[in-house]
Amino acid sequence: MPNSDDFQRLADPFRRELLAHCYRMLGSVHDAEDLVQETYLRAWRAYDRFEGRSSLRTWLYSIATRTCLTALEQRGRRPMPTDLAERSDRPDGPLTQSPEVAWLEPIPDALTGSAPAADPAEIVASKESLRLALVAALQHLPPRQRAVLILRDVLKWRAAEVAELLDTSTAAINSALQRARAQLEEVAPSEDEVVDATDPRQREVLDRYVAAFENADVAALVELFRQDAVWEMPPYLSWYQGRRDIGVLVAKQCAPGPGDLRLVPTRANGQPAFALYKRGAGGVHEAHSLQVLTLTPDGIAHVGAFFDTALFRTFGLPDVHQRSSTPARR
Repeated sequence: MPNSDDFQRLADPFRRELLAHCYRMLGSVHDAEDLVQETYLRAWRAYDRFEGRSSLRTWLYSIATRTCLTALEQRGRRPMPTDLAERSDRPDGPLTQSPEVAWLEPIPDALTGSAPAADPAEIVASKESLRLALVAALQHLPPRQRAVLILRDVLKWRAAEVAELLDTSTAAINSALQRARAQLEEVAPSEDEVVDATDPRQREVLDRYVAAFENADVAALVELFRQDAVWEMPPYLSWYQGRRDIGVLVAKQCAPGPGDLRLVPTRANGQPAFALYKRGAGGVHEAHSLQVLTLTPDGIAHVGAFFDTALFRTFGLPDVHQRSSTPARR
């Protein structure tokens, strides 16, 4: 039987980066958590046959990749509304839900936090490779191409290593990588100008964003967006582009008055995010949606507002917000 104590001690340090890997493959934090568990179970059962020809880390990634590919045989890609529908020109119109669609999900930074400096896992857990737009773009690739691109461009595996894992030739891997890069370039928006919230100016933008929502100041809110900004909100098919339409949407659909909404800062996909709570009939602020923001020097470029309140538990957030609660740090 495997030595479970040795396996646990040696394998546990890789759990977070394996979760990030499975998330990139699947686009779902919940599915990724399940498959990491499956990966560790398979690895534990096979540990007595691990010969050390590769590092334990590489061996675990091999098992995780095969586990993800098997799971993806029965699953379609996880889209965002921009992948399925044309831009809506009626921000004051009715919203149409598509709950039958398995939508892309954000992932908390707390689950994929980077490892200590100089550790190779730091590359794996890098914020850039988990950005929401990139994970959404990866979903357009066939599963094996997706695996090739992640293994080669994110994990920096050699072509021969990927070929051995996928039981094919190095030439086939190089060809698949070229096709994957070309397709990704077609669907992935340029994020060269994306900035993080560490800059004081960007922190000010986020503070103004919170104040605008909580004060029901739609005019102040729209000033924070780029002219071509996009707002989308699974499970609703409609998505909107442009400051004016975003302002109309928020004013019409949220119908907020001062104090009706509260925003609690968090982090998702290496980006600033907010848990939005809305005051209900009983005066209690209840979980409403989780917003992930893309910041650029010119303003907010994109908001993904996810209405699956089950995500609040994944992010360690309560279902009800009390003003005295200590908010998460941005």
